[in-house]
Amino acid sequence: MLEQPVIQQRGFRNVSQGGTITGFQVAIRLPYYRGVWLSQLRPATVTVDGVTYRDAAVTWSVAGKTYEQSTLGEHGDVHWNSLDPAVLTIRRPGGLTPGIHEVQVAYQWSASYMPPRMDLGFGGMARN
Repeated sequence: MLEQPVIQQRGFRNVSQGGTITGFQVAIRLPYYRGVWLSQLRPATVTVDGVTYRDAAVTWSVAGKTYEQSTLGEHGDVHWNSLDPAVLTIRRPGGLTPGIHEVQVAYQWSASYMPPRMDLGFGGMARN
């Protein structure tokens, strides 16, 4: 179950590769009821204790797969459901020290509303 805040406390942790800490992760939720396609996302910035990480330092993990921020626009077929957290992984050698940190995440998305079809009558029946 997701926590109410966009930044989730669960999932905030250091990550390692081959026994070496290579960065940290923060899970976020989408406050938009419809969900979004990855191509609708704009790159995120993550600020921890006054240090901002962006661009290639941040990757997105959605539905079990990881995506570089520079490639989000190419993934119009991958949907981020509003009921599932996305995990942002931030490259930072050594990760973060244990303890309390001030974390801010900023990201945007474009909404995809389709205009109504004007050639359809009541109930979706085409007019003659």
